[in-house]
Amino acid sequence: MRLTTTTKGRIVAMMTDKPVEQAATDAVSPNGAGQQQPTPGEKPASAATARGIQVTDRALVKIKAAMEKEGISPEQGGLRLGVQGGGCSGLTYNIRFDTQPRERDRIFQFGEVRVFVDPKSFIYLHGMTLDYQETLMQQSFVFVNPNASKSCGCGTSFS
Repeated sequence: MRLTTTTKGRIVAMMTDKPVEQAATDAVSPNGAGQQQPTPGEKPASAATARGIQVTDRALVKIKAAMEKEGISPEQGGLRLGVQGGGCSGLTYNIRFDTQPRERDRIFQFGEVRVFVDPKSFIYLHGMTLDYQETLMQQSFVFVNPNASKSCGCGTSFS
């Protein structure tokens, strides 16, 4: 299952190059209406190093629920994060479930949730945090990526 659909009420993937604290307070919608305030002091759920991948508690709750709904076993499967060429700015985030890791994947463990990242994508994703936001307008995973030098208005493309 890809989580990049934009249908109202569905989970979508988004990105930002702002720090987690700032990204959580910025509006997801263009006019800022209906934005949810972040939980004060919310920290990423991971104790991963700055060069690893981090996932917030909010994102973990949504990932676990979606994995259960899709029938993905936490013992074998997990969430795959990646980067692929395309989009307005040159690169696009990819987020989906996978039934097992690939041979060269980096595997990050967050309680019951495993996150798989292929070596080429890790070049662009190291140090990033995956967060989750809910507003009146949408629900979305947010990529907080310090490696992104610019992004376009679509919210899923960066360089």
